Amino acid sequence: MHESILHSMFHLELPLLEKILRPMIVFVCLVAFLRLFGKRELAQLNPFDLVVLLSLSNTVQNAIIGEDNSVTGGLIGALALLTINWVVARLLFKLPRVNRALQGAETVLIRKGKVDKKAMEQEALTEIELLSIVHKQGLNSFSEVEKCVLEPNGNFYVEAITPSIGDTERADVLKAVYALTAEVNGLKAQLAAISAKG
Repeated sequence: MHESILHSMFHLELPLLEKILRPMIVFVCLVAFLRLFGKRELAQLNPFDLVVLLSLSNTVQNAIIGEDNSVTGGLIGALALLTINWVVARLLFKLPRVNRALQGAETVLIRKGKVDKKAMEQEALTEIELLSIVHKQGLNSFSEVEKCVLEPNGNFYVEAITPSIGDTERADVLKAVYALTAEVNGLKAQLAAISAKG
């Protein structure tokens, strides 16, 4: 009985090469599809984007594992996915031009308080979604934004026109620290001069 349990758990139903190739093919195709459909899917701007990403794993599951539900098959599939990801990451690190070409360019959505309607249309972004992103950064309206960029990895970079209260306070504290440091250094120099005379 133990032998049959072990056999069903670890016996490969598919050839080893097929178990390695399936996840690799799916990986390459998914990367290409995500690149083709734009940065929006990665940004997960609304529940639909999230549902699509969550459903993708279930959709491609059978393509990755085939008819094999064994532990061995799962481990081989996981190893194949991790291996191709490692290889691709190293290749892109060594080939920055290829990396830039594959990742695409950033999209500037707001510049000096003005929304770029063409860029929003290109990324299929609504004003409500963009305003929500601006609100997450503690800003109330587009007019307060110096620059808003959708980066190739789906992250948003938002820069305010005027520094926030926190930024201003930090700048004031830093000024005070620099002033105190200069004062302490001056006192040290005076003490050193007095000690040298004595």
